[in-house]
Amino acid sequence: QQVANRDSPVLLIGEPGSGRGAFARYIHALSPRADLPLVNLVAASLTDSNAEEQLLGSERGGNVHSGYFERAKNGTLIIDELTDLCDQAQKLVMSVLEQREFIRSGGNEPVRLQARILATVRDNYKNAIESGALRRGLVSNLNTLTLTVPPLRDYAEDVPELLSYYVDKLIDSEGLSFRRFSVAAQNRLRNYPWPDHVRELQNLVRRLLLT
Repeated sequence: QQVANRDSPVLLIGEPGSGRGAFARYIHALSPRADLPLVNLVAASLTDSNAEEQLLGSERGGNVHSGYFERAKNGTLIIDELTDLCDQAQKLVMSVLEQREFIRSGGNEPVRLQARILATVRDNYKNAIESGALRRGLVSNLNTLTLTVPPLRDYAEDVPELLSYYVDKLIDSEGLSFRRFSVAAQNRLRNYPWPDHVRELQNLVRRLLLT
């Protein structure tokens, strides 16, 4: 709640599948921007050739195409998995964060950055910085506030509640048949290391309800 009420960028650190994206959406939902746009950028979808138009937008013959920064105007832009950003995209994001404005491809007038930026990153991101794959300056512009999202194995006491939650959710959303997890099954799953975290737990519940 404290982080949500600020306007600073946030870096959400954790293992893939641990729920970093859910935390980012939760921050937006708790923030004063909750009723404004929430835009999710999958970093791996950008390439060196399309990053400029995708991020900054474009102007051609009087037609304006809004990029990710502009579509999130007054709201929140989530950059999903920072280490997947190509080098060109890293340079562009870093420049926009430093200048607080950008110019659309083919345009002349600067556009002010009015989106809050949240970014997820793997827990071993420092290795990517050391190898040169991730720009240190980019991380420095994003880590004003940081949150570490713990792996599921670190809060195993929540597993029974998560099992119950996903049973109810999948019954409602996918019309699957209700099944109850016995106490023995819950204890077994509490002691499982969950290498793929909450995503794996959800898929396990879906598979058991289906079969």
